[in-house]
Amino acid sequence: MLLENLRKEVLEASLQLIRYGLVTLTGGNVSGRDPETGYIAITPSGMDYEGLAPEDIVIVDGDGNTVDGKWKASVDTRDHLYLYRHKPSLYGIIHTHSPYACSFAMLHQEIPCCSTTLANEVGGSVPVARYTPVAENAIGPAVMEVIGDKNACLLANHGVIAVGKSVRHALVAAVMLEDGAKVYHLAKCKGEPIPLEQAEIDKARNVFLYTYGQNQ
Repeated sequence: MLLENLRKEVLEASLQLIRYGLVTLTGGNVSGRDPETGYIAITPSGMDYEGLAPEDIVIVDGDGNTVDGKWKASVDTRDHLYLYRHKPSLYGIIHTHSPYACSFAMLHQEIPCCSTTLANEVGGSVPVARYTPVAENAIGPAVMEVIGDKNACLLANHGVIAVGKSVRHALVAAVMLEDGAKVYHLAKCKGEPIPLEQAEIDKARNVFLYTYGQNQ
């Protein structure tokens, strides 16, 4: 099977989205980019993740042509391809409809960086990309306008895009963004959360990038 390991990684991340409550039914999508071929492994359109096998993950080339797979790729495939082309450091992209983060997307409100979690995993405050109609291949350009060097952004009136240097890295960004959005919401119910200074955001981010974990 072509790109079997990448397909398995994409499928496992898709199942994790359900476990963490970031999507319901067939919502959202996951993709990963193979560094050798440049091919993209992406979830099929409108199919229940829990019923998928690795071979159900679709392989497309950089132009969106199906290379391997019997299903239609996600309706957001073109947007994933746009982001991969314009951010060559990316190897994983995840789109969710996680409820706490989405509540801010509905309000067109950026989530301020008031926690080290957002500093570590997202890289600071979470910006909002302008509204774009679904399935019109405009999400990618809208995301590129605001995401900068962050690992996630909100999609106005829609959801979340999380990105990373691997599928797993994008998944962690998506999960921790939702956690940060929930904590910020709870803090707002009690008072006015205090944003971190940029210097502290940078320190927390650097710890995550260069010190945290076992890859030193």
